[in-house]
Amino acid sequence: MKYLLLVHHNEESFSKMSEETRRSMLAESIQLCHRLHEKKQYVHASPLQPVATATVVQVRDGKRSVTDGPFIETREQLAGYFLVDAANLDEALDIAGRIPGARIGAVEVRPVREITGLPGE
Repeated sequence: MKYLLLVHHNEESFSKMSEETRRSMLAESIQLCHRLHEKKQYVHASPLQPVATATVVQVRDGKRSVTDGPFIETREQLAGYFLVDAANLDEALDIAGRIPGARIGAVEVRPVREITGLPGE
């Protein structure tokens, strides 16, 4: 079963960390992806650009509204994700605990709904 592991942390606090620490965390995340790939659990992963680069689209009454920047103010922002293939929730939780971002924020673990009819199936 596929799980989306959403990495949340405080961007301001992260930006105040040393460049060496940030690079080390990225390298650790990349190594984790390689270990997951070896076990055929890796599907995709990526950090996200800062929340200030976000654009939000809403459609109400058939009209599209586009807003720059974050839609809501929160203490922690969505920083990146891992899409993994795990046997069960416990295995997905174990993977989430190995993500470096879990040490400075939180990792939300959500099962992906399986649906038919999507491209590539």
